[in-house]
Amino acid sequence: MQSLKLQIWFLLPTIALTVCHHPQVAQASGFALSEQSVKGLGNAFTGGAAAVDDASTIFFNPAGLTELEASSVQAGAYYIAPTVRFNNQGSSLFNGTPLSGGEGGDAGVNAVVPNLYANWSISDRIKLGVGVNVPFALTTEYESDWVGRYQAVKSQLTTININPAIAAKLSEQLSVGAGVNLQYANAELSNAIDFGLIGLSAGLPTQPQSADGFVKVEGNDWSLGYNLGILYKPDKNTRIGLAYRSAMTHQLRGEADFTVPTATAALTQRGAFTDTDAKAELKLPDTLSLSIYQKVSPKFALMGDVTWTNWSRFDKLQIDYDNPAQPSTVQPQNWRDTIRVGLGFNYQVLEQLTLRAGIAYDPTPVKDEYRTARIPDSDRTWLAVGASYKPSDSLSIDIGYAHLFVDDGSIEQVSRTEGTLRGKYENQVDIVGVQVNWSF
Repeated sequence: MQSLKLQIWFLLPTIALTVCHHPQVAQASGFALSEQSVKGLGNAFTGGAAAVDDASTIFFNPAGLTELEASSVQAGAYYIAPTVRFNNQGSSLFNGTPLSGGEGGDAGVNAVVPNLYANWSISDRIKLGVGVNVPFALTTEYESDWVGRYQAVKSQLTTININPAIAAKLSEQLSVGAGVNLQYANAELSNAIDFGLIGLSAGLPTQPQSADGFVKVEGNDWSLGYNLGILYKPDKNTRIGLAYRSAMTHQLRGEADFTVPTATAALTQRGAFTDTDAKAELKLPDTLSLSIYQKVSPKFALMGDVTWTNWSRFDKLQIDYDNPAQPSTVQPQNWRDTIRVGLGFNYQVLEQLTLRAGIAYDPTPVKDEYRTARIPDSDRTWLAVGASYKPSDSLSIDIGYAHLFVDDGSIEQVSRTEGTLRGKYENQVDIVGVQVNWSF
């Protein structure tokens, strides 16, 4: 059995890196992903730092490892189906000429997002664990000829996070935990370029929107962070958790590929709009969560959660090019910090069956005046249900479903070369999760 535990420890990150290579959508505010536990999904991720339902506590509060008596391996997957639709309301060039093209179709991209966790004991008071998950991800992808093609066509961020953790029970009431986060990030941004407009301003015989080109920028990086947690139990029915996940900064490096139409090829003679290496700094936020879990009766438990996210770190999206003839691309973001609140409950119908439900309000960090086509985020309200079934002492199966009601969001993204994208976004999200836990 000890040999099996060691194999799990070393193989879990490798397996998860293979499985997690295509996470594509973000469903918490901004581009964060809350989908780290299917049990948590059933509660709308309320009470995460105190619920301590399974090994996913490695992500939500590593101190909770001390509450897990058995060693276990846990695998979960989430099917996330977002709808992102733009309604055009007079988008135009700087001179008032309407921008050509459609409304982009559904820019939401359906995806399956997995995660894996394992935990085991060193002693009665010292516990270890490792998790591999996807804390941040984003994809929006529009039709290539849509009205906002000069602002965005595809925007994709993928992260994969390896999180070993350790926890110690200092007393029967107090536990502490800490983890290290080794995180990979990969980003891709693309959009059309109105070379007809640029050529006209340079004296070429072209007209705006008559000679579209294209640019795609890709980059990746590894970075290091940490997470800390405290779990306090004033009595056997109450748990209070406080958890912190550190900010991380990725120095993304990669390439920019330009496609220039023949009619404006002369624009490249001075070196601009040619393929080049590129870089960008991605500032990911730190978070602080306070949660409470209260067992009201032998069968009924309530939980609540307040989570602060330091989204104000994301102040701009800037791409710098190694080619000195290519000026930097800068898009102000000026995001604000957010506070997410939620309430959930568990009801144990039978010894083998537990039902879950939850509601949460998750405000967007995006200010209306800075909303962009790449991240057309708005306030959202979570409604979630779930169930856990335990056919044996060593096996349990969890399912969860959440619908996210997303507020409509207006956009007026202005640029002299790209025009003004003016309209409204109507978004919503459905999430289904399935998870299997094996204890040994």
